[in-house]
Amino acid sequence: MNHDLSPDASRRWQLLAITAVIVWLIWLLAPVIMPFAIAGMLAYLGDPLADRLEKYGMGRTLAVSIVFIVLVLVAAGALLLLVPLIARQIESVVQNFPNYLAWARDTALPWLQHKLHLDPHALDSDRLMAALKEHLGSIGSVLGKLSRSGVGAVMWLTNLVLIPVVAFYLLRDWDRLVAWIDRMLPRSVEPTIAHLARESDAVLGAFVRGQLLVMLALGIFYGVALTLVGISVGPLIGMVAGLLSFVPYLGFITGFVAAIIAALVQHGDWSHVLMVVGVFVVGQLLEGYVLVPRLVGEKIGLHPVAVIFAVLAGGYLFGFLGILLALPAASVILVVLRYLSERYRQSELYTESGPDDPALTEVDVTVTTDKGSVETTTVLAKPNDKGADTPT
Repeated sequence: MNHDLSPDASRRWQLLAITAVIVWLIWLLAPVIMPFAIAGMLAYLGDPLADRLEKYGMGRTLAVSIVFIVLVLVAAGALLLLVPLIARQIESVVQNFPNYLAWARDTALPWLQHKLHLDPHALDSDRLMAALKEHLGSIGSVLGKLSRSGVGAVMWLTNLVLIPVVAFYLLRDWDRLVAWIDRMLPRSVEPTIAHLARESDAVLGAFVRGQLLVMLALGIFYGVALTLVGISVGPLIGMVAGLLSFVPYLGFITGFVAAIIAALVQHGDWSHVLMVVGVFVVGQLLEGYVLVPRLVGEKIGLHPVAVIFAVLAGGYLFGFLGILLALPAASVILVVLRYLSERYRQSELYTESGPDDPALTEVDVTVTTDKGSVETTTVLAKPNDKGADTPT
């Protein structure tokens, strides 16, 4: 018996094997790939600016140098503005930490015990605080060992230096890299992959640039609004809520809970709590009806449940790198799924009608009502079923 595969089947198996090897290498090298992935994202964001400068007659290297310098200046300016602010906010949290502990011990835990009818010893505040201090101490000892060994610091500094260097070279050679990948693709699948790449580029462009603007706008809004209502750590809460807003409701929930606790500890009245609630209600309305429709749009079409699943799956499979790339990867996968859905709808598997099912036939059932009128309808029944006059 001849078991040789047809050329089409052999080609499909070769493509599947190549794809599997690439995915396996990405999974295997995930800890090393992170700085390169961040550099690739920066190069992707900067490429449209470099292409626009090239249209004005600049060389690629000069255009990339200008874009790179602008990105470095923006990052340096952001660090100069944010680092002192974050330092002051963290200092404020550290100074008020005893107040937070006292509020948790004297107010929050007794309230939970009363509302949930728990055993008073189940939430023993002294035992919880001792366990918290013990875990904090163990975390500190681990961090101390890492800092003394120097491995963590060296790796962090190495990644920090690698990111701008790799981003510059990727941005300079971006068009050549894309052309090289296009030349290396099998000619049989090149038109399809090129079409999917163009759609993915449109989706990623709308998502990455739009989502970054949404995160920035929400961070500024929450930080300024919470500061105006009298929350001393409002800027820090706003930054955290803005950064986490790429996951649906995560930034809102985190910022809301932190702001409520800060308002209760700092002021201890319901007026500030209500003002915090108002800030986050306005923030949700602003995000849902203004920022996301205008800045991101409906090009991605990811359901919130799909976004949450993508982030969790990416973190589980690839760690922090997976979380970082979860939503861009999910948007590309969505493009591929739409294409596969369209192919399926055009295939014979979907369009070809099958033979009649012999287990079911259509029969007429006549029903006589109390008014004497007769109504006939067609229903599905087994072949041995028969229509009958059924008095009611």
